[in-house]
Amino acid sequence: LRFFMAAMESQGRDIKMDEKRVEGYRNFATKLWNASRFAQANGIGGSTTQDAPPATLAVNKWIVAETVATVQAVDLALADYRFDAAANAIYQFVWSRFCDWYLELIKGAIDDETKAVAGWVLDQILVLLHPFMPFLTEELWSVTAPKDGGRPALLCLSEWPRDEFTDEASAADINWLIDLVTEIRSVRAQMNVPPAAEVRLELRGGRRPPPDRQLTPDGPGGPGPSTATRRRD
Repeated sequence: LRFFMAAMESQGRDIKMDEKRVEGYRNFATKLWNASRFAQANGIGGSTTQDAPPATLAVNKWIVAETVATVQAVDLALADYRFDAAANAIYQFVWSRFCDWYLELIKGAIDDETKAVAGWVLDQILVLLHPFMPFLTEELWSVTAPKDGGRPALLCLSEWPRDEFTDEASAADINWLIDLVTEIRSVRAQMNVPPAAEVRLELRGGRRPPPDRQLTPDGPGGPGPSTATRRRD
């Protein structure tokens, strides 16, 4: 309910109660809870550092850059007392970027670097969301706490996230991959292709990344079902 009030707040307008929107933000809280459970199940714990962990994989650089961009957007919105813009910026990042894409891209291939980055990003999410969802985020903060400590016991005592990282090359790589998968899903839906059916994919005009430029822990294409693929550069 608090998140609903913040997300609907806009200067010069009255807030009308909408139970459907409240249910939607309840689903958002459930999605964040499930993301934390996924992290726990895969050995991803809370971070012990305020700064982003070192990252070499493009997918990890991308999510760090996306986190920093969200911090900047939230900072600007709060400075202008645009609580609706701040809440919606966090919502879009958590739902779309972190849960729908990042966690899916790293599934089945979570190495030590990815564990560190995912734990750090989850911490930043909890800090950003704390003013809007204090009880849920405080509980998740305690659940994901590192066993050896290294960070404040209470989320309300933690530092606000910093914004000091960007990587345009990695962002371009991963955004290209996201656009490709999105278009493939759209075509499959338009052609009524069953979800379980494997279809040959022919990629034209693509560039294979250099050997030292790995996009995801599982390789250039990321984890997913093995489907016959043919490439024409």
